[in-house]
Amino acid sequence: MRVYIETYGCALNRADTALMKSLLSASGHEIVQTIDDADVVIINTCTVRKDSEERILKRLSSLRNLNGKRLIVAGCMAAAQPYTILKHVPNAALLSPQHVTEIVSLVESSAPKHLVGGERDVSYLEPYLEDRVATIPIAEGCLGDCAFCIVKIARRRLRSYRPGLIVRAVRKAVDRGALEIDLTAQDTGSYGVDLGGVRLPDLVRRVLAEVDGNYMIRIGMMNPDTVSDVLDDLIEVLRDRRVFKYVHLPLQSGSDKVLRIMKRRYSVDEYREIVRELRGKVEGVTIATDIIVGHPGEDDEDFEMTIEIVKELMFDKVHIAQYTPRPRTEAAAMRQVPEGVKKARSTALALLVEEIGRRQNFEYVGSLAKVLVATRSFRGDALGRTFNYKPVVIKEHNDFRGYGVARIVGATFFDLRGRLEKKLDEA
Repeated sequence: MRVYIETYGCALNRADTALMKSLLSASGHEIVQTIDDADVVIINTCTVRKDSEERILKRLSSLRNLNGKRLIVAGCMAAAQPYTILKHVPNAALLSPQHVTEIVSLVESSAPKHLVGGERDVSYLEPYLEDRVATIPIAEGCLGDCAFCIVKIARRRLRSYRPGLIVRAVRKAVDRGALEIDLTAQDTGSYGVDLGGVRLPDLVRRVLAEVDGNYMIRIGMMNPDTVSDVLDDLIEVLRDRRVFKYVHLPLQSGSDKVLRIMKRRYSVDEYREIVRELRGKVEGVTIATDIIVGHPGEDDEDFEMTIEIVKELMFDKVHIAQYTPRPRTEAAAMRQVPEGVKKARSTALALLVEEIGRRQNFEYVGSLAKVLVATRSFRGDALGRTFNYKPVVIKEHNDFRGYGVARIVGATFFDLRGRLEKKLDEA
């Protein structure tokens, strides 16, 4: 079969696409780049937000008439909203993330099948490479039960990959030329809880000890309540020169009341203490966070608390999301904050985040920074990363990949602008 795959959503989805491509190619099928060339079309979906769902449903509706080509809908929508999908494309086959390793049997089936539910098969792992960056999932699922989250329905139970399998995937990625290794999961802080005797810092230490090469590791998002259990060991790992000093730690709200409504398992003070520990013991560490604006139960006072902690903690990077109700979640049934109020709060927070980011990034202007260039920016320029994962856009040497020294000549609230002064053989 000739198979075309279209992918939406997060790093886990992109990794699932890489896994499907590997399995299909190993079974003799051909991966093609256009729908016109395909016998089978796979749409790997995301449903984390309402706008993502709407975009994908519009795309699926455009694929109702494929002139004899078969359609497979994979990813989180297949798991969390199968009936919604079949309403738009009744003849589609469904493949939830738990069954991604069964893609070959679905492609080779003569009739549409629906493989949903069950548990993730964590016996097979394939790195996803984009340019010289490798994304490697280390677990699926999480330990939380957040009121706003639909992903917990799509990828529910925590299933961690065995350390040896992850080490082999990292080695394969490095052998293929990867310079940056991104370890990803819905919550990397919960890695290994289901395995017993191994946690995230243990995994990172093992990768560093067993995989030779000129690469650096970035650790993906971790929840405050799970990272607190391994914080001391994580700090030790972050001090290694081969690990980016970068922590993605979602706050979601500066109000304890709203955090309780969200069913987040930490307080603002507990979050604040984690950040203080990280900044006090990991020099230059970047703290990135996520904030949901307009979650049910958030009033003006709650939002002002969020503004105040953003001012206090001076995050290096903030992803702001206006709350959108997701089906089959608790928050969707709660009294909603008016759309106009959510938009106004989001705008106010974005202006503050831009002011802080601009102030912090302009402090780098004029300095020299060691960078790892492993990919391009969305405009096609070379994109380097400092030791603490600050993005440095380098307009010259677009094809250069490796380590270098850049002079920081400008900045925006989002990134730094650099000029490559020298290339280095290694980190």
